Amino acid sequence: MIKQPNWKRCKMANSHKRYFEVLNWASSFLDTHQKEPYIAEYLILERNFWTKTDLLGHYRQVMPISEITQLEADLELVLQDIPPQYIIGSCQFYGQRFKVTADTLIPRPETEELVQLCLQGNESSKALKVIDVGTGTGAIALSLKKQAPNWQVTAVDISDKALAVAEENGERLALDCRFLKSDLLTAVISEQFDVIISNPPYIGPDEWQEMDVSVRTYEPKLALFAEKEGLALYMRLAKEAKTVIKPTGKIYLEIGYRQGEAVKQIFKEAFPTKKVVVHQDLTGHDRMIEVC
Repeated sequence: MIKQPNWKRCKMANSHKRYFEVLNWASSFLDTHQKEPYIAEYLILERNFWTKTDLLGHYRQVMPISEITQLEADLELVLQDIPPQYIIGSCQFYGQRFKVTADTLIPRPETEELVQLCLQGNESSKALKVIDVGTGTGAIALSLKKQAPNWQVTAVDISDKALAVAEENGERLALDCRFLKSDLLTAVISEQFDVIISNPPYIGPDEWQEMDVSVRTYEPKLALFAEKEGLALYMRLAKEAKTVIKPTGKIYLEIGYRQGEAVKQIFKEAFPTKKVVVHQDLTGHDRMIEVC
């Protein structure tokens, strides 16, 4: 439950303050409370739907009292370790804005790289049948549909609440995807797909203490954690994928940075005639598996 802001703790003399003054104050306030200072800029940008260039253009303008009051309220929620994306209620992913709630995992920049890998490896002009397993907000499925309108995209999730958010995102973005409740691929086990893509839960329970407190407290555990050192769902997915993937089909997976070889071995055993490749993210960490 989100608490009401404590105005005595987070309040500035807010009349006739320019944007750069408010930003400096807010960044220092967060730093003082051991929170990342960049969150202050993020909140201002997101509340105004601005780019950093937009903010620079407003730097010396007086910030409206209503915006300062909103920022003060937002900062109080940050002190409660609530992720800023949940505070805003949406976030950008692959050039589109997605609604996010506490029922959905917050889409990460690394997952944009998974979308890009899939788009690079498949022809957008073909009417491929694609399935996004564990869709959450629908970010992967809807991003693929936006970039490849000819693809027939299905998005599945075990969570009714997550599916409701994904469907809402699809309606708002006017993108035609099929949404189904499914425990991995069980609801479509009689179908055949050209592409399977997934960012499944892959954090092992032993990694709990390594997670940021905001992630541990507010993001859905169902979308984060898996048994067998985070490998359990890859094992299941490999087994089920053998039934639904076409002979020429491809699989794209996001993985934990320490799971490259383990997940590669799981899919090499499941698909001995296919090539299994581990791809690194922009920081050089193992992050994606391609089965082709």
